[in-house]
Amino acid sequence: MNELQPVNQNVLLDLSEEKQVQKTASGIIIPDTAKEKQNIAKVVAMSNIENVEIAVGDKVLYKSFSCNETEFEGKKYLLIQYSEILAKIVETEKI
Repeated sequence: MNELQPVNQNVLLDLSEEKQVQKTASGIIIPDTAKEKQNIAKVVAMSNIENVEIAVGDKVLYKSFSCNETEFEGKKYLLIQYSEILAKIVETEKI
C-alpha cells in the first residue's frame, strides 16, 4: 500500500469535495464549472512540525495559489506549506 507523506513542513489536504447540487433562489442549477472554489479542506497528513496548531482531521482555510494540487490513487490532494494555512475551522455552540 502506498501513501503520501508530507516532508519539509508541508501539510496534505484532502480535496475530495462532497458533490452537492447548488441552485439559485429561482431554482436554476449551478454547474461545477461556474462554482467558486472554496479554500477549505481537511488535513489528512502532516510532516514533523514544531508547535503545530492543527491536527489530522481538522478542517482548515488556506491561501489560494500557494499550493500544489495532485491526484494520487484516484483522490485529489493539495500539498501546502504549513505557513500558508490561514485558519482552523472549529465548531462552537450557539449562544
